[in-house]
Amino acid sequence: MEKTFKITAQEGLHARPSAILVNAVGAFTSTMEIVHNDRAVNLKSIMSVMTLGVKTGDVVTIRVQGDDAEQALAKITEVLTQENVAIEA
Repeated sequence: MEKTFKITAQEGLHARPSAILVNAVGAFTSTMEIVHNDRAVNLKSIMSVMTLGVKTGDVVTIRVQGDDAEQALAKITEVLTQENVAIEA
């Protein structure tokens, strides 16, 4: 499963937004990736997410695979939108 988001946070996906996202997905067993400019990294690793250098206005794709993928993607969507980090693209 995958979903695309446009980053709206003024600081992009830097420390605070990355931490919020990574903390929200830690309990899920599914494999998760965030893709930006054809580069995919582990969504469960704050350092990996931050290395992407995602800025305000950039578009990212979240890919989730596993038994709880649907719930995980719903949680990711909820966190990104409620915390004003991103909107669905």
